[in-house]
Parts: sequence; C-alpha cells; structure tokens
Amino acid sequence: MSKKIHVTDTILRDAHQSLLATRMRTEDMLPICDKLDKVGYWSLEVWGGATFDACVRFLKEDPWERLRQLRAALPNTRLQMLLRGQNLLGYRHYSDDVVRAFVAKAAVNGIDVFRIFDAMNDVRNLRVAIEAVKAAGKHAQGTIAYTTSPVHTIDAFVAQAKQMEAMGCDSVAIKDMAGLLTPYATGELVKALKAEQSLPVFIHSHDTAGLAAMCQLKAVENGADHIDTAISSFAWGTSHPGTESMVAALKGSEFDTGLDLELLQEIGLYFYAVRKKYHQFESEFTAVDTRVQVNQVPGGMISNLANQLKEQGALNRMNEVLAEIPRVREDLGFPPLVTPTSQIVGTQAFFNVLAGERYKTITNEVKLYLQGGYGKAPGLVNEKLRRQAIGSEEVIDVRPADLLKPEMTKLRGEIGALAKSEEDVLTYAMFPDIGRKFLEEREAGTLTPEVLLPIPEAGSVTSAGGEGVPTEFVIDVHGETYRVDITGVGVKAEGKRHFYLSIDGMPEEVVFEPLNEFVGGGSSKRKQATAPGHVSTTMPGNIVDVLVKEGDVVKAGQAVLITEAMKMETEVQAAIAGKVTAIHVAKGDRVNPGEILIEIEG
Repeated sequence: MSKKIHVTDTILRDAHQSLLATRMRTEDMLPICDKLDKVGYWSLEVWGGATFDACVRFLKEDPWERLRQLRAALPNTRLQMLLRGQNLLGYRHYSDDVVRAFVAKAAVNGIDVFRIFDAMNDVRNLRVAIEAVKAAGKHAQGTIAYTTSPVHTIDAFVAQAKQMEAMGCDSVAIKDMAGLLTPYATGELVKALKAEQSLPVFIHSHDTAGLAAMCQLKAVENGADHIDTAISSFAWGTSHPGTESMVAALKGSEFDTGLDLELLQEIGLYFYAVRKKYHQFESEFTAVDTRVQVNQVPGGMISNLANQLKEQGALNRMNEVLAEIPRVREDLGFPPLVTPTSQIVGTQAFFNVLAGERYKTITNEVKLYLQGGYGKAPGLVNEKLRRQAIGSEEVIDVRPADLLKPEMTKLRGEIGALAKSEEDVLTYAMFPDIGRKFLEEREAGTLTPEVLLPIPEAGSVTSAGGEGVPTEFVIDVHGETYRVDITGVGVKAEGKRHFYLSIDGMPEEVVFEPLNEFVGGGSSKRKQATAPGHVSTTMPGNIVDVLVKEGDVVKAGQAVLITEAMKMETEVQAAIAGKVTAIHVAKGDRVNPGEILIEIEG
C-alpha cells in the first residue's frame, strides 16, 4: 500500500536563518513565488522564528507586509510559521491577551499552519496559543523540541504528544533543531508516536551532524507523514536535507512525494544565484560538524553565536564556549537548546568563559529561568546555582503567564500614534526598543536598510563630526546612503585601537592606526577604570537602565546598572560599599570594556 509523503520547504524561513543569519529579503523571495506555488508542497515555512526580529532590526522591512505579500504571491500553498508558544516571536513570556491578538492577526494576514513549541517542552506554555489558532480556524501543530539527556526519553516525548493531542492539535512535529537525531533513534520515536496517538507526524531535522536525510528516511519507513526540506542551494549543514535529494530518493517508491523534480531544480538554480548576494553573512560554523552531538548548539544559533562572539572580539574562544554549553545546560536541568533557551545557555556559557570563572556574572535571563519564569525545567537544576542566582526568592511553580496581567491596552498607550494598526502594536510588543525605532523611522521616512560595505578607511570616520568617534554615522557611496554603527572600541595599545563595527548588522573587528588625535582619542571621554570603586563592564554593550543616582549609598554586590549584550541583560554590581559620587552613563548609551561608568567612594 503506497503512502504519499508530504513536503514542507523551509527555503523562505529556516534555511536562510540557519545559513545566512536570517538575512534574505522579501525582494528576493517574490520573483520565484510563482514557481514555488506550482510545486505542490504541503506547506511553505515563510514566517516566525527569527525572521520577524531580522526584518525589523536589520532589513528595515515590515514583517507583516512581508507576510501579506507572500500570501498574495502564493495563493495555492499553505503558509506556515514557527511560534514560540507563550514567547511568540520574542524572548519573554507575553500575557494571554497578547498571544491571542498575535495569533489572530497572523492568521488574518496569511498564516495557515502554526508550528507551536515551547523551549522547555512545558505544554502549559502551549495551551493559549493552540486555543487561539483553533479559534482562528487554522492548523495547530504541537511540537516536540527534540533533545537528548537523561530525562528526555521516548516515553516522555510520547506523553507530551498525547497531551498536545488532547489540547486540540491537528498534527505533531518532531523539531530536531540541532541535528541530534540519529537514524535508528528517529525510527523508534516515530514508531512509538504513531502507535500511541492518532495525529500525523512531521519530521524536522537539521543536517548539522550529516545525518538528517537518513533520519528522514527512517522516519518515513516507520510511519511519518511529512518531512521538512530545503531547496538544495540552501540545504545541508546547519540547514535541512535538500528538497530535490529527498524527492529523488523517494521517487518510484511507495513513499513517492509526487513533486516535479525538474521544477524544483529550476527553483534551486534561482536560489543558487540569490545566495551569492548574501555571501557576507556566510559563517564558517554552518557546515557539517558532528560535535553538535555533544554541544547540542542548533543550526539557527550557531551562525548568530559566531557573529556575536566576533562582535565581542572573542571569536577565537568559540571552541571554549561550545565546550562550556553542555555544562551550563546540565546545571539548568537539561533544557532543549532552542530559542530562547539556546540564547540563554549560550550567552551564560560565553560569560563563564570570558570571566575565567563560572557564574561570576549571571545574566538576568538565567536568573529568571532558575526562578521558573520560563516554565518547569525538564530535569533537576543545580540548587547551589539557583540560590546564588535568586537568593531567598520563591520559585514559580505555576504557568508563568498566569502571573501576567493583560498587556494590550498598556502597549497601545505606550506606542501611541506611531502605531497605525494593531499589527504595529504587536511589532512594538515583540521588541519594544527596536520596534519603536522602526516605527519612528517609518514615520519620518528614514527607513534605510543597513548594507554591507567595504570597511571605511580611518579618515572617513572623522568626517562624521562631533566629539569622539560616533556610534552611528551615515556615508554616501555612488549616490547611495548607508548607515554604519560602531559597536565597541577597545583599549588603545601600541599606538593602535580596535574598533568593532556593525555593517548591515554583521560585526567586524578593525584595527586603526590613528591618523590624528581625533581617531586616536577613542569613542568617548570616559577614562579607564583603575580603582575598586570604578564600576565598569567586561564587554561592549548598551545601557538598559541606571539603577542608582548620585548621592546614593550602595552595598558591595548591589546592582547599579543593567547592560545588554548578545541579546541578554546583565546586572553590573558595585565592587565596594560606599557613596555614588559620579555617573557617566545614561539609558541607551553604548559602553566599552574597562570604561568608568559609575564612581563609588568607600
């Protein structure tokens, strides 16, 4: 008895998120949509994950408008998105009214299939999103975030699938975001799922370890109904098995997909040319690497982690961070490494390596995690670490969103007239700072995508004017206007200074030999910390909040600043007790390692 295997292609979302830091623009998607629409895919994954963030932060595109354009260009194909349960597309839990509003608007604007997952596999965090999808009359896909650990067993995954089925899901997906599945483990898991619950089973596996195609074949042989693939020019490595390859492999068998291989090859050639346009976003860490079976870093994270390390001038410590990630993960009770827990664990591992001392600095997100703010940890957490992080505060044992008040009215008031629609309010809700900036620039007509350019010569930096090297400046090249950010400036040594530039959001470290006193002077008037009462930070970042004012008396270890780096917030603490005598920063300022940010006299 033959069984047609259905295909979801990730080319417009996860494929370029995994290989090119999510940078593909809508203008490169629309020309090929007519052919994509004729393939006969079960669905195309086009939205969600990091695409929303990248649209607003880097591409200066309205993600809602992208969705509407794709909906119009793909009238015959289901459009699918990845939704992080109660986290939606952001990095925190949202109140239930925000979740319901977001799902409703995503459905209205074109999403047919919602792949819903929770980073902790805590099904309590899926319930409201599933209810909202069903209320909109769309397909709710409950998702198992696959990982390996002493607590992640086939029985545990089957129990989760049955819970999601009882919640009203229409299908279940195995989401192997890091490429941890092995062929025979895949076969056993799929066989168990098919035996214990009645929903169709989807298999989504990244090819980081080079095993994904074999895993998909074993999944199909054991009853899986759907596979996720990527057009060959954006396939393999930290992406997915090639669509053409899987179609060819199953052709003529009882599992034939029925898809037109020649049409797929035409699409592959189109994206082969497109990929060249984004060569600057290629990462050396997106090829096949079996180390993922140990460090478990997912495909969508590895290129971004490399970029973030590069921005901090610490790319040479990548292997140390990859070795530290499994240790942090064990301390946190073996969470699956998928957004946002992948970022939480990865950033904490980086801080541990950079400081040379484990948990000398603990990010606010790790503190919230250990308090139960993201849900129930899959395994036992390190209690000593938990007490170090949260002290005597109580651990949350309810669904975290139960503690959140409705937010939509408050959000509408905060963003005010900048929001021209409910979709704009939701953009602001996902990312308050960059969302507001995006809406302000749209209002002013100054939305300009950052474009990668050759690194400007040192002399061109001086043309920006003002005092010190600017953190953001505009340059003109052949009549086109571009924006370049300086994200950090290192300490001057041997007559040279290290500048950390962000060009089209991609970090570069550049060493300038000063041509004059202006360049040599650094990016600010702040002096370097030399005394215990000088509060400084160890890495470039932004000031999120200043927690003290001049004249305040503080205790040793008291938080005085909150900084943000690598998308994670960290408290900066006073090293001594005393009186705050000077504050040299304000919210929104860019700061660099070793600068005096606050002065305290003991």
